[in-house]
Amino acid sequence: SKLYKEQLEKGALQPEARRYLKEKMKDAVSLMRSIHQRQKTIYRVTEAILRRQKDFFDQGPNHLKPLIRRDIADELGLHESTVSRVTSNKYMATPRGLFELKYFFTASIPASAGGEAHSAEAVRFRIKQLIDAEPPSDVLSDDAIVVKLKEANIDIARRTVAKYRES
Repeated sequence: SKLYKEQLEKGALQPEARRYLKEKMKDAVSLMRSIHQRQKTIYRVTEAILRRQKDFFDQGPNHLKPLIRRDIADELGLHESTVSRVTSNKYMATPRGLFELKYFFTASIPASAGGEAHSAEAVRFRIKQLIDAEPPSDVLSDDAIVVKLKEANIDIARRTVAKYRES
């Protein structure tokens, strides 16, 4: 409050009231500093996610890369639990839609020919595309989906395809 700040500066207060106001002003400054630090941490984590998942933003869900909280924590010199707290219940509005920050952390599914691993979310998206494209009269079996994904260099078990299909 400007009023309280002015009263402190003028020295027109009783010593006890002055001490009380000084303590409360110190608490307020500390709270504002903490809020600013939290905001800065959220910004840094979000920026790191944007850098790591650039292909997703440029080309779509098929290009989401495997990412774990530890990757971002190590990059920014933070603890993994800090990254977890920062991404909980926080959302990012993007040209591709609204996403919870946790969406960008996804397990990896190995490539069948030893290439670069695939994001589990990107593989789910591919399975959804295959299922959406199948004609009702000729539904793909889980094994057929596994074969199609292997052709795309994705090494995935039939059980996993069944689980992803269900979800």
